[in-house]
Amino acid sequence: MAKHPLLVADGDWKRRAALTSDGYYALDTEDTAGVPVRLFLTPALLTEAEPTLYRQIVNATRFPGARLVAITPDAHYGYGVPVGCVILTDRDEGAVAMGPVGFDIGCGMMSARSDVPAERATPDRKLAFNREVMERVAMGAGGKGLRLGAVSDAEFENLVRGGAEYYADQYGATFDRSRAERQRIPVADGWEIPWGGEGRPERGRDQLGSLGGGNHFIELQREEESSSLFVQVHTGSRGFGHGLATNYFALAKDERPGEVDDIDLGYFTPSSRHYGDYLNAVAAGGNFAILNRLIIFEQVAEAFRKVFRAELELVYEISHNLVQAETHPEFGDVWVHRKGATRAFPGGHPALAGTPFADTGHPVLIPGSNRDFSYILRPLAGAVRSGYSVNHGAGRRLSRGEAVRVLDQHKVNEQYRRDGILVNLDGEVPIDESSACYKGSEEVVSAVVAAGLARVEHTLWPLASLKGTEDGNGAKRARQRKERDRDKDRGTARRTKGHY
Repeated sequence: MAKHPLLVADGDWKRRAALTSDGYYALDTEDTAGVPVRLFLTPALLTEAEPTLYRQIVNATRFPGARLVAITPDAHYGYGVPVGCVILTDRDEGAVAMGPVGFDIGCGMMSARSDVPAERATPDRKLAFNREVMERVAMGAGGKGLRLGAVSDAEFENLVRGGAEYYADQYGATFDRSRAERQRIPVADGWEIPWGGEGRPERGRDQLGSLGGGNHFIELQREEESSSLFVQVHTGSRGFGHGLATNYFALAKDERPGEVDDIDLGYFTPSSRHYGDYLNAVAAGGNFAILNRLIIFEQVAEAFRKVFRAELELVYEISHNLVQAETHPEFGDVWVHRKGATRAFPGGHPALAGTPFADTGHPVLIPGSNRDFSYILRPLAGAVRSGYSVNHGAGRRLSRGEAVRVLDQHKVNEQYRRDGILVNLDGEVPIDESSACYKGSEEVVSAVVAAGLARVEHTLWPLASLKGTEDGNGAKRARQRKERDRDKDRGTARRTKGHY
């Protein structure tokens, strides 16, 4: 999909957004070409939204067969389309888009609870918990999984095709599989992993059970309602998913020379020979991510048991960054792309039949920054208006590069120390992942509640946070280069109002 040089409403799109009685803003301009655009924002979040977000919203409407674009309240400027974006495309003829899935295929959340009173999380025990977890779960972009280690190509194939079902049968899993959003996504027998291809997905072969870097974390939390201890984990498909995405992003661009001039806007339609292969890659990457979180849960539960002498119970495991076949009451059979957005099926949804959540709806896990509230929500019937989706977090307000330029490391560390939040073992807060980099989670979640998409069930405050660093490898430098390019793109867009 090529960039469009002129946008009619670029300068006044916020003024054109009309607040509806259903609690969202409807955006209908000459640029959106009749595709419904729904902004699930509070007035404050709309005011604060980056002006350049509009061109990425328009990008989201331009994929072939687009039926709906929903912007979640954590939305911010991304690559091609906003992070915090839901796109429904026609399943028979529409596109399966690349940017609206992203590089970290199947990234998502896991939450667990205990009966341990939060006051037992003394400074010594928080330190001990972080240490015990770090002995069991490798951190950072290059970290290797400690539970399985390196596996053969054949066994890796079994794991990414069989997901949690295969793992439980072969390795004796301790988690409750009924509390995962899905245990596996089917992968066609004929699909082959592109070993050695662009992106090198084989990088992930020995990373199952490792956290990764960036915004991934493990966090010990206090539930405000009961003052008991919870744990949340955020991680994805590691080098495997990134390698698969890199491979297919390149194929999508090569397939449409002159039409797709931005790799983040590539897509496949049913006529493409890569269409089915990419869907299988998403399934395999998603299975890796699901399994990765569940393996980490086992290791974290072991650490929790050693420190607090108590058990952790899995609340739920759920993905974002996927494209899935669903049926929507308003738009029919569609592909639902959730880029930085998460599924929100209420009670009575057909997909929940036979699960423990058939009547209540499944939990939705919404992390805030590591110095802000996180939430567990329960979807409501109104979620149909957002394509059965809500935000996947609080959303960035500062880019990584800007955070490094404007924040003071000593002051940030001192702020966390005063609040009693231990980060890693030394209290050194990754500056580009500190709380000032993120929107306030309370405001973000209030938009979801006001629109009738979900209600709050658990409110969680961080006590100890584990973040992987990326020093010592090329991942940090590559991320910084991408951030500089994106900041430059933002600046260019601001200077050339109405043009790409």
